[in-house]
Amino acid sequence: MKHMVYCLKAVFVLLGITLLSCGKSNDNPPAGGPVAPQQVSYTANDATSAYNDFNKYLFDPNRKIYYRASDKSGIGAIWTQAIYFDMAMNAWKRTQDARYRQLIEDIYDGNAGQYNNYNWRDDSKWFIWDDMMWWIIALGRGYETTGEQKFLDHAKEGFNFVWNGDAAMGRKGSHDSTGGMEWDWHQRGKTACINFPTIIGAMTLYNITKDPDYVAKAKEVYGWARANLFDATNGRVADHKVDNNPTNWTLHTYNQASFIGAAVMLYNQTKDVAYLNDAVLAAGYTQKYMCDANGILSFETGEEQGVYNAILAQYMIRLIEDGNKPGYLAWLRKNINTAYGNRSSTSGLMGKDYKSTPTAGAPVSCYDACSIPALMQVIPPEK
Repeated sequence: MKHMVYCLKAVFVLLGITLLSCGKSNDNPPAGGPVAPQQVSYTANDATSAYNDFNKYLFDPNRKIYYRASDKSGIGAIWTQAIYFDMAMNAWKRTQDARYRQLIEDIYDGNAGQYNNYNWRDDSKWFIWDDMMWWIIALGRGYETTGEQKFLDHAKEGFNFVWNGDAAMGRKGSHDSTGGMEWDWHQRGKTACINFPTIIGAMTLYNITKDPDYVAKAKEVYGWARANLFDATNGRVADHKVDNNPTNWTLHTYNQASFIGAAVMLYNQTKDVAYLNDAVLAAGYTQKYMCDANGILSFETGEEQGVYNAILAQYMIRLIEDGNKPGYLAWLRKNINTAYGNRSSTSGLMGKDYKSTPTAGAPVSCYDACSIPALMQVIPPEK
């Protein structure tokens, strides 16, 4: 999997310093159909149908892992498979349908087979800390959802490895004594895509184990990351900071999302309203500045970037429910309805450009197709 394009894989040199970007790979934007959406108001049955279509065209029932695209070419990137695992859990929680409970097990088994049974030390499979952390979060949720001990065992062992590394194998952990989390094993920069997911991972494990050390770690990382990767005047979340260089303010919705999730989880545990206020500020920035004039979420042209709003789904619902902020529902429903009205008439798949129908006959990537079904599993239809 070394040849796959991962977070920050592309580097550029500025003033003699190698800088990194947490946005996934870039390529040309997909050609879309005409902007002529059906006027829809999705239902719970639509949420099930959209998720079933996603799995029909993108899940490999033999290898039990997601294809890269609906033409069944390749497999999706390692970190995004964790997001699809989250989707299966959300579908099961929403419907209690036994087939989705089985799908949770299938996705776990398929990825165990692909990635050496979640052996975090296998650097032929795992070599970027955030790839691990997305899976650590998902596996922790797997235990919360099913009670299966294997999920918790993997999550705890993985978190410990990401934080501390392994001296016996000469691997320094992601945590830096000067603050924050490094993105990869070569210590090439501190990025939003490892810092805020680390807080989420720590708080997920705290919620299960009640070990206060996880809270202490989460608060420590949040302190550094908020100071260096968050604009407290308007709610934007930066992409990364390398050494003493200026913070890079490239914006991505999944960084906004993981910041929201981290803040809400700390608010839930501490009841400190400052965390909730941070989450609200970040959500407001996303809604106001990362959408078009009609409130439709924008999209990025990189291949893996279509998955970003699936991550936004995971954490906006936590702000809505745990932070008691239902005012965001109308905005997210509008996005769902726009995209669902533009779904393919043949496959039911949707792309990351919610205002356009996927090009007839062209394959749709697992990244592009996932975000609306993910939103539909957690954002309830209007009654």
